[in-house]
Amino acid sequence: MRISTFAYTLKQGISNIWRNKMFSLASIATMSACIFLFGLFFAIVTNFQAMVKEAESGVAVTVFFEEGAAPEQIEQIGKEIRSRIEVSEYNFVSAEEAWTEFKDEYFAGNDEAAAGFGEDNPLANSSSYEIFLNDISMQQVLVDYLKGLDGVREVRHSAAVANTLSDFNSLIGYISVGIILILFLVATFLISNTVTTGIAVRRDEIGIMKLIGATDSFVRAPFIVEGILIGLIGAILPLALLYLMYNRITQYIEVKFSFLSRLITFVPAKGVFHTLVPVALVLGVGIGFIGSRITIRKHLNV
Repeated sequence: MRISTFAYTLKQGISNIWRNKMFSLASIATMSACIFLFGLFFAIVTNFQAMVKEAESGVAVTVFFEEGAAPEQIEQIGKEIRSRIEVSEYNFVSAEEAWTEFKDEYFAGNDEAAAGFGEDNPLANSSSYEIFLNDISMQQVLVDYLKGLDGVREVRHSAAVANTLSDFNSLIGYISVGIILILFLVATFLISNTVTTGIAVRRDEIGIMKLIGATDSFVRAPFIVEGILIGLIGAILPLALLYLMYNRITQYIEVKFSFLSRLITFVPAKGVFHTLVPVALVLGVGIGFIGSRITIRKHLNV
């Protein structure tokens, strides 16, 4: 496309928006509302997922060895664990470390009771590997594998916690897809109506252009630009508003409800908008493009 043609197409697209100010404003407002709701939901979901991920990081699978297992066998089990894609990290906990941790937790403030064991370690056969996973939904697969290894006496895990966190993640995913689909359909409908009005207003002009030899793509292009511009403007406005709101709301909650800061750690604005901005812009432009293309194909016989 030549520069002059591109400039003409852009100018006509802007003119179309100006000619149909009321419909264009309605489309931009609807698009902004859709992107705003999407962005708000995205920010909430991102923080929920961060909290779930933090909870997942504290869920461990513990592997205990058979009594009298040789150091070489224990090391081999460690190598098997390290080779699994489910594993993010694992730690070896010796029997002495296990006993020290147990005393600190259950005999805190009662040193005399702990001293009664003397040099004896009641957890002498409790050395273990503590394993943390990349994805909690993969826990059962790893547990089944570990139970089949030679030298493994017991594998402790929390199936209920893993299933709850995994189901919660799935629920968030389904809700996200549903909301995006609804917003997509609503915004596409509004943009389609706006472009339809523009075609009706310029139908005579379009007919003359065709008579003097204008190509189909030349006639269609301004309406495509119109849809894209509406989508772009409708995405930029709510993103700016959401950015200001997110920072202020999170700061307000952290100051006003300081007790929540010990329970909830908000994802920084940069972490949320690093993904939200490109996704929202692509959604806005994509919806504008698709809405205008559908309308042109249906109503513009060129």
